[in-house]
Amino acid sequence: MRKITLFIAAFLFAAVTFAQSNKEEVDLFQAAAGMQKKEAVAAFVHPSDAQKDAFWKLYDEYEVSRKINGQKRIQVLEQYAKQYKTMTDAQAEAWMKDVIALQSSTDKLIITYYKKVKKATSPLVATQFYQIENYILSVVRSEILDEIPFLGEKK
Repeated sequence: MRKITLFIAAFLFAAVTFAQSNKEEVDLFQAAAGMQKKEAVAAFVHPSDAQKDAFWKLYDEYEVSRKINGQKRIQVLEQYAKQYKTMTDAQAEAWMKDVIALQSSTDKLIITYYKKVKKATSPLVATQFYQIENYILSVVRSEILDEIPFLGEKK
């Protein structure tokens, strides 16, 4: 797990760096990070030979949607970075609506694909998928919270 945690930390550092960059660079970075993430998932999710094709097809489908949420996360963070020093009540409310909607969408996505993976493979494989995705997501969320200043905090 330590290797995944280090990878995710590096990913987040680069994502924050790229957040100021253009969309093509973010897409390129997400593609490269996605390949490394897939290797990490392969180390923890163990479908049988008969289940592999179904699992990886669903995983690739899941990653397309997850990357869309990743793009939205970068946009929300960019918005926060631009506004946090002078954020008004209205901006804070709008930002929180976006954050809550994004978090809910991400959580629902993992649950949706847990169910799809369970149906196509087995409850064991689906649970492994759910665990690793939630672990990675928890590390990402923790690292993001660690990096962004609280409202009113001097940084």
